[in-house]
Amino acid sequence: MADPRVEAMARVLVRHSTNVQPGEDVLIQGDDLGKPLLLACYREVLRRGAHPFLLVQFEDTTRIFFEEASEAELAYVSPIARYAVEAVPVIIRVEAPSNTRHLSGIDPARIVLAGQARTELVERMLTRRWVLCQYPTEALAQDAAMSLAAFEDFVYGAVNVDWGAFRATMLPWKARLEAGHELRLVGPGTDLTLRTSGRIWNLDSGEHNMPGGEIFTGPIEDSAEGVITFSFPAIYSGREVEGIRLRFERGQVVEATAERGQSILDAALSADAGARRLGEIGIGLSPGIDRFVRSILFDEKIRGTVHLAVGRSYDDTGGVNQSAIHWDMICDLRQGGELHLDGQLIQRNGAFVT
Repeated sequence: MADPRVEAMARVLVRHSTNVQPGEDVLIQGDDLGKPLLLACYREVLRRGAHPFLLVQFEDTTRIFFEEASEAELAYVSPIARYAVEAVPVIIRVEAPSNTRHLSGIDPARIVLAGQARTELVERMLTRRWVLCQYPTEALAQDAAMSLAAFEDFVYGAVNVDWGAFRATMLPWKARLEAGHELRLVGPGTDLTLRTSGRIWNLDSGEHNMPGGEIFTGPIEDSAEGVITFSFPAIYSGREVEGIRLRFERGQVVEATAERGQSILDAALSADAGARRLGEIGIGLSPGIDRFVRSILFDEKIRGTVHLAVGRSYDDTGGVNQSAIHWDMICDLRQGGELHLDGQLIQRNGAFVT
């Protein structure tokens, strides 16, 4: 018997996130374990009078590619992939991993090289109506230290919500942040200031990443000053880097240390000139996400946390940093943390103050 929560999630993705219209071409792509959600989206697109194209992928192909590809093959971008991004206005991507560590044996430099080659493709994709989500699998549940049934409850509870109502409650904070100029983050091992003057704060109510539940912008590229210590492991292509501490001067990372995974951190920050600058600061807002589950789609939305991304910024925030990477790292402010806007306290211990 079909899980009605899967059908509800498909409706959110098709009707809310991507707002599929009659006659549109829609690319639905994802891993084979996501079959229930992929088929539900396929059905829902047809019900909208649109034209779905389903592309099912095997997780092993990514690992095989990075194991076997020459440098020329790593840098090659398929014209089929280019055509899909150019020709299709709507893209729905469903991740459903059977092993979240399947790239752990790959040299991070090879992953960076492939990412550099696809920067233009990614930038073009970001101009389309797209959404990325995860279908609950045993692997994701294990990473979250939960049973599959409990993880399913967690996922559907975070996704199948009234996103319009959520957006309405957060619009006043969007206005307040956009009227501000300088943010200061204070917490254990953290005292960092950065400027956001003139930048747009995007309120994520599930239009691109599902679940939504954050507000984010691109900091002014040369503004970050100070130090930040990240509370949870940062995951880069399935590999965990723990205890990351970054020190910034004039917007650039000048010192980067990790308790575990230093070589991965070094490789990512050496990807290109933009990799050592910030592309994003986001504030987690989701009332339904209260724990770290080792999936950035959920973890960056934890209410009471702040996340920073080194690398590429999003054009619609006004950010101009360019990079082949965009790597989110999370700082938990729920115990002893503070967030200040233009010298005024706006958040303490993860809760907004008025």
